[in-house]
Amino acid sequence: MGWEEAMNKTMDVVVGAPIHRRGAYIIDKFLSNQKEIQQNYPSSELILATVEDDFIAELEFLLSSLGTTGKVILYETVKPDYAHNIIWNITCGREAIRRYVLSQTEARYLLFLDSDMTFHPSVIEIMKKEIQGYDVVHSGYALRHHFGVGLNGLGCSMLTRDILEKIRFRCCEFRNGEVVDEGSMLEMDLVRLRGRIKRGIFVSICHYENESEARSIDPQPLGLFQRMTNHSLVRYALIRTNITLRRDITSRLKSLLYRFRRPWIRLLSKG
Repeated sequence: MGWEEAMNKTMDVVVGAPIHRRGAYIIDKFLSNQKEIQQNYPSSELILATVEDDFIAELEFLLSSLGTTGKVILYETVKPDYAHNIIWNITCGREAIRRYVLSQTEARYLLFLDSDMTFHPSVIEIMKKEIQGYDVVHSGYALRHHFGVGLNGLGCSMLTRDILEKIRFRCCEFRNGEVVDEGSMLEMDLVRLRGRIKRGIFVSICHYENESEARSIDPQPLGLFQRMTNHSLVRYALIRTNITLRRDITSRLKSLLYRFRRPWIRLLSKG
């Protein structure tokens, strides 16, 4: 058994991140943060998946120069001829990482961490604790472009090996340009499989809008509004409706609900 094979067998957690040059505007911060995460949890490795073959050498150099242990894998984006949304690149990247975990490692968990965020160095330990008794756990993060918290995306999500063997990452783009992203399709598949999903705000996360500006969130309990609108069966019904109508009504509805809710938050904060 070679050294690399032996190392893969000792890895308990794979941290995966699809990455492309345009979205890598905090790559130094992200990789430095990954080094801290690895120091807190040595039985982990970082896998960066890119569709840009001319980006591989640069990423490998950054990993080496920052002292972050990791590997870069190249994947191909497979999509219909009419599809143009970037969601296909992200989805195919997640699928490439899923296949890598199952074929090249014996890791028990895959932790997706988006490359435009930084995380508490103990993120692996925190997420491993929260996933006990579940198949998938999502930790929420502040959304960049409008008020609210993302509780269903895969920006900070841990999945067990067992569930990885039963699903694949996929998305849907209609000819009218509307999309159903890979996180929503995963939710729908998990409900069908009777998968156990846990949502909360468990980890301190900074979500960067650009190189210097970020929105941050710290661990906190979910409010009643968040619990109701993110219940698995409610989400399933909304996603199925999206597919039937070929419209992303979920995002529109959530935006309206948050917009309606904001004045009440201001009034309560003044009282």
